[in-house]
Amino acid sequence: MKKLGLISLAAAVVLSMGTVAFAEEASFTTIAEGKLTVGTSPDFAPYEFYHIDENDNAQLAGFDIALAQRIADDLGLELEVVPIDFGGILTELQSGNIDLGISGFSPTPERAETFDFSDLYYTGGQAFCVSMENKDKFESYDDFAGLSVGAQTGSIQMGLAEENTPDANIVGLNKVTDIVMELLNGTLDGAFIEKVVAEQYAKNYPDLCVLWDVEYDAEGSAIAVKKGNEGLLEAVNGVIAAAIEDGSMSDYIAEAMDLASDEEHTQEISPGEAVEGMTEGATE
Repeated sequence: MKKLGLISLAAAVVLSMGTVAFAEEASFTTIAEGKLTVGTSPDFAPYEFYHIDENDNAQLAGFDIALAQRIADDLGLELEVVPIDFGGILTELQSGNIDLGISGFSPTPERAETFDFSDLYYTGGQAFCVSMENKDKFESYDDFAGLSVGAQTGSIQMGLAEENTPDANIVGLNKVTDIVMELLNGTLDGAFIEKVVAEQYAKNYPDLCVLWDVEYDAEGSAIAVKKGNEGLLEAVNGVIAAAIEDGSMSDYIAEAMDLASDEEHTQEISPGEAVEGMTEGATE
């Protein structure tokens, strides 16, 4: 049941000239009273992944998860994170089953027709990857004509694959982990992956090579909000601004990268695996 809340946001913003208090009021709806329900796809280190704690329990980690917790805390809500395959997150958001989609989303014009997006909280880029043993075989996208090129289903990387390697056999996979494994075992010849994610995987898997950067206009990540929930969008933007200004966002990113580099205690999918969608037959 949707609940209308009136909350006061307050965050200390530390600037070089001193401390400025940020505070504003916003009314918004959430699908469950007192909770902020967030959908994410935990196969996208350092954005979101599972880290094994000292008790051998898999815990959600990553800078998207830290930001989600900050938003919930600042809004006075309990955070509930729902693992969903990437291609189903926006479907669940549109169906009203989650409040926010936080999974490294690029706010493309096509997505913005159906969903609202927050201000950018992270600016990155895109990369094209191959196995290390094949890094000297390719000089341009033209070399992949007739070869297999992977991208995550429902992602902007799929669009980049179609744009840059139209003559390749383009393969869509649900999880970035699957893409990396297919590259390393030779089933895929190349793949389009978010740059910071590709670099993180390359640290953990030395046989993976980031071959070159991919040109892309909208380089940044934003949080998806159901269309029309302007109060929640305003509240989220307020927290993002505070987290960036007080340096917390940089801390979240640095910590996530450290944890994601802990290969011995990191896995990108939980033992139960992310579900394709919370509702039967959900697809993006």
